[in-house]
Order: sequence, then structure tokens, then C-alpha cells
Amino acid sequence: MLFETSAHAAPAAHGAAHVAEAAHAIASAPPEGMATIVTVCVLAPIVGAAIAGFFGRRIGNIPSQLVTTGLLFLSCVLGWYTFIQHTWGGMPDFTIKLLDFINIGDFKSAWSVRIDALSATMLVVVTTVSSLVHLYSWGYMSEDDSRPRFFSYLSLFTFAMLMLVTAADFMQLFFGWEGVGLASYLLIGFWFQKDSASSAAIKAFVVNRVGDFGFALGIMTIFWQFGTINFGELFPLLANQHGHAWEFAGMYFSALDLAAFLLFIGAMGKSAQFFLHTWLPDAMEGPTPVSALIHAATMVTAGVYMVCLLSPLFEMAPQAKMIVAYVGAITAIFAASIGFTQNDIKRVIAYSTCSQLGYMFFAAGVGAYQAAMFHLFTHAFFKALLFLGAGSVIHGMHHEQDMRKMGGLWKYLPVTYAVMTIGTIAITGLGIPYTEIGFAGFFSKDAIIESAWVMHGTAQGTFAFWMGILAALLTSFYSFRLVFMTFHGKKTWEQGKHGDHGHDDHHAHDDHGHGHAHTPHESPWIMLVPLIALAVGAVAAGFVFAPYFIGEHAHAFWGNAIQVAADNHVMHDAHHIEEVWVKLAPLVVTLIGLALAWYFYLLRPSLPKKMAANEGPIWTFLYNKWFFDEIYQATFVKLTKWLGDVFWKIGDVKIIDGLGPNGVAWTALKSAKNLVKTQTGYVYHYAFFMFLGVVGLLTWAVFGLAH
Repeated sequence: MLFETSAHAAPAAHGAAHVAEAAHAIASAPPEGMATIVTVCVLAPIVGAAIAGFFGRRIGNIPSQLVTTGLLFLSCVLGWYTFIQHTWGGMPDFTIKLLDFINIGDFKSAWSVRIDALSATMLVVVTTVSSLVHLYSWGYMSEDDSRPRFFSYLSLFTFAMLMLVTAADFMQLFFGWEGVGLASYLLIGFWFQKDSASSAAIKAFVVNRVGDFGFALGIMTIFWQFGTINFGELFPLLANQHGHAWEFAGMYFSALDLAAFLLFIGAMGKSAQFFLHTWLPDAMEGPTPVSALIHAATMVTAGVYMVCLLSPLFEMAPQAKMIVAYVGAITAIFAASIGFTQNDIKRVIAYSTCSQLGYMFFAAGVGAYQAAMFHLFTHAFFKALLFLGAGSVIHGMHHEQDMRKMGGLWKYLPVTYAVMTIGTIAITGLGIPYTEIGFAGFFSKDAIIESAWVMHGTAQGTFAFWMGILAALLTSFYSFRLVFMTFHGKKTWEQGKHGDHGHDDHHAHDDHGHGHAHTPHESPWIMLVPLIALAVGAVAAGFVFAPYFIGEHAHAFWGNAIQVAADNHVMHDAHHIEEVWVKLAPLVVTLIGLALAWYFYLLRPSLPKKMAANEGPIWTFLYNKWFFDEIYQATFVKLTKWLGDVFWKIGDVKIIDGLGPNGVAWTALKSAKNLVKTQTGYVYHYAFFMFLGVVGLLTWAVFGLAH
């Protein structure tokens, strides 16, 4: 579409001009001492990763854990200090150049640390969750002999994530993007002796490469259009390209929409959105601390962070922005619909992550970038809490993950039960509308749903609102289903022996190698302390930070880190919704979901069992995850194998080998073998052949003279 011919071209152009005026090139000098603080914050994890990785076997398990965990807590303290200085200390945005990276013609990139509201927020999220996961892993991984390798991988991931969120250009962003992908591969397949873990790691790596291909094309498109990949230089130039189109095969594409869409494909892969989501549930094969760190609170939110960082671009790319809203809304309802049929405690939480990421994306798609980042922030606390809480349950149940083999655990794991209940209340968004009473998810999720309602005049806004409401109902149902099946009801773990199927850990049996029923036990305090800390965040992160992320201080807090067009009033209008039912709808559906979970899993627990046993079409469809894995196996995987066979058996064997080693080369070899037989080594044989040659020459000469 050519936007200059659109009826909305004038308002859009006005919005583009507003964004151009607000576009920031962070050039302020850092306050005294801050350059050192943020540099140490970003680089400390890689120092720990190097020490544990290269010298872990020599120094041992405990020193490796001390070094990596200590440096992570140092990074966490410095990250919080940076965030507080930016939020309440009036610290300006700034960028620190560490060293040059690439300098080829106009293509220039430098290692930098960019500090603004977005990066400061992510510093807190990444370092807080990572440091607590490091501490939690002291208890969870205590039986593993490869702890130096594990802690090195954790710290390597944290470093890559910090490089990503503090990048000042696309090249460093891409480095961090691929770095977290590498660390994810290493951590998912940490127990590489298990075929399922190795397969899950490969699957995550391959699916993310699909998204990263689009991401790389998006970066190339940006450089092709603007001649720069530096954010500070890029954003003021966007208005010049607004309304320009690119012709390909007789069709016209908005240049900015094309770039934004390609970049969003990368976000779809990294953040496990619809179509590219299949890797995330299988990633649960990794140790539970990995799930909490990478697949709940940090890496999978990188796509959301990138879209919000590029808000100036997406504000001028309405078609790409609309796609973001639709994909996010579809993901929210799709993942939630699968979550309530799964029985593996970690997979339920994994699909919950997909669904919550969908909320964040459709918030950005309707222009509520601030609400998307707020939900990213609060989600980090309660989702990490739920994953680590699930790990505590698995640890206490001697590595059982099937919720059907749990029940009645609240007496045996009281602290874990309490904190997981807090996390469940937070993720379902329970709170009282028109008040400041509620857990973290209440403030951020309701803000997203209300922002979608503000855009109900558009198709994507209406769709996102209703999908958000329905997803809230399903979220409440499967979240409380998890609590009821795990901690309440009949003690099904007393009924039989526990085998080693679908387990998180490879230490599933006792010292004699026999699986048997154990009495559940609470986790050690070194695992419970991180859970309690995250529970505090799940309770307080909403009402403490709401004024800064989406409230009266939001404009001052975000500054130029998030930029919206002049005609984007979504966040303002979301605070002035007059329809009471819109404000009450999330609470009503959440209570309905809670009531349904209570009815099915506490009052009538035989009903879900009968429904599963009947294997009806709806249950089968949801239990098999919409058959995405089967569809991809039947199409992409088999097609890839078929193409591989064609290139191998026909292209390589028949054509290349047939004409090469098995063709011309074979003929020459065969001829040489026959020719060599004439070399007998007898002088009289050679004399005879010389005689024949002379006779032949004389014969040719005689006949030549005669004619």
C-alpha cells in the first residue's frame, strides 16, 4: 500500500513529525561514577562465566558457585542503583562507548552501554531474576556433578541478555540476541545424556533460527533505507521515509512496514509467538532454574522489549503494528486454551508464559507500549516465582512432574504452597477495580485489557480486547487448577510408585536404583529464600511501580525511551474509561475461572478424569496442542528430509558423483588400469612395439607418396 495516497496520510504524517521531534540521540555525559557502575553491572556476569567455565574443575563446585553468584548479586545491586537513580534521582539518559566493533564504510557499530528508562528497567529484571536463580540453584542442583558448567552457562546467558538490553545499535542487539539463543541451547540440553533434552535444545535452536532469519533481514532493510543501524541516528530519520513504498514483483510495500514486520518475525521466534511457539514447551527439558530464568522472565521477553524500543518505527508502520496486535491476541488465547489440558506442572506454566507474552505484544500492537513494559516487569516476578515454586514441588516430590500424581501437598510443603498461591493470584490479576488493592498482575494486565478497549473502534483493538478477556478466564482456570491438583484434594502420590517418565531431573531414583513412593518434603531454605523474595515482588511490584510505568509519573519516567505519535492517546484514554463493565470484566471472568477450577478439581474431581478418558474431539485437539507439532512434522520436517534426500541421492550421488568420481574419473582410472598392462618390463616386448611403429610409419609414408 502507498501510504501517501491513504486517507489517513495527514494525521500519520503529523504523528511522524511528533515522533521525529521526540527522537532521542542519547548524547548526555554520564554522571560521575555511573560509567564505571553500569560497565561493571554489564560485564560482571561474563567474568564469573569465564572463571567457572575455564577453571571450574580445578577450583571445584562451591568456589564456582560463589564466584558466579557473588558477581551476579553485585550486578543486581548495581542494576537497582542505576534504576533508582534514573527513576527518582533525576539521572539523564546516556550512552557509554566501550570500544569499536565494526567499521566498514557506512556500516559502523560499537560496543556500548545505553541507559534510559527501558534499559534501566531491564537491568533490574534480568539481574534480579538471574541472581535469585543462581542462589536457588545451589539447592536444586546440589546433587549434580556438573555445577561449574551449569553456573557458567547461567552467567553467560545473563551477560548476553545484558548486552542485548543495553545495546545502542542493531549489531550489538543482534549479538545479544544470538548470545541468549546460544546460552538457551546449552542450558536446555544441559543433561545431554537424555535424548529428549538434546532434541529439545536442537528444536529451540532451529525454530529460533527461523525467526532470526527475518530479524537479520529487518536489520539489513533498516541499513538499506537509512544507512545507519544506530538507534540514536535512526529514529530522527524515520519521518523522512514515512509514506515511501518499495516495489517488488509489481507490488508496493510500505518501506517502514516492511522493516518493522521483518524485525517482528525475530520477536515472534524469541518470544514464542503463534507459529513459532513450539520450542518453548519442549524447553522444559532443561533444569527448572533454567525455565525460570530464560523461559519465563528474561529471554522470552526480548521480543517485547525490542518492539517497545522500536516504538518510533512501529508508530509509523501501521500495518506491521496491526500484525503485532493480531499475533499477540491469537497467542494469548491459543496458549491459554492448551494450558488447562496439560498435566506436567512445568508445561502448564510454560504455556502460561506464551499466553502472557501474547498480552504484552497486543498491548504494543494497540500502541500501549508502556503497559506492555509494565506487564513485562511484573510478569518477571510472578512467573519466575511460579517456575521456581514448581521446581520446589518437583524437588519435594523426588522429581515427579505429573500433577495427577500429586495432591494434598500443602501440609508437606507449606512455604512452597504459600508462595505459589501468591504467584497464582498475581498472574490471574485478582484485585478490586477502582482501587489500588491488588497483586502485581492486576495493575499491569488490566491496563493492557483497558488499552485494547480504547482501540475498540479498530478491528484489531476489538479482537485483542475480547481475546484478552477470554484468555483471562482461561488463565484463572488453569492457574487455580494447578494449585488445586498439586496442593489440595486426594494424595494420589500415595497410590503407587513413581517412575522416571517425563522427569525434570536425571536423579529420579534412590541409591539402589529402585523407583518408589517417598514422603514429600519442603525444600531447603537456600531454595525458599529466592521464592519469598519473588513473592514480595509479585505482591508489591504492581502498586509500587504503577504510577511510574502507566500512571501520573509515566511521562517523566519514560522520557524519550518510548515514543508515540501525536494522535496516539491510548494510555491517556485508558485511564478515563467510562464503561463500568469494561473495568469489572477482568475480575468477573477471573472469579468465574476460579469457581470452575474449584468445582472440577475439588468438588467433582472425577469429571475431568472422565472427560480425559472419553478423549472427545475438543479435549483431544487441545491436549495435542492444536496438533502443531504433528503438522510441522508432516510438512516442514518431512519436506526438509525429502529435499535433503533429493540433493543427496540425485544431486550428489547420481549427478556429481556420477559425472565426477564415478564418471570421468572412473573411466580414466579404468583406462589407466588397462594401459598399465602393456608395461611388462621385457626389452623384447618394447623392441617389438618399436618395430611395429616403424612399420606403421613406413606404410603411411609409402601410401602418402603413392597418392
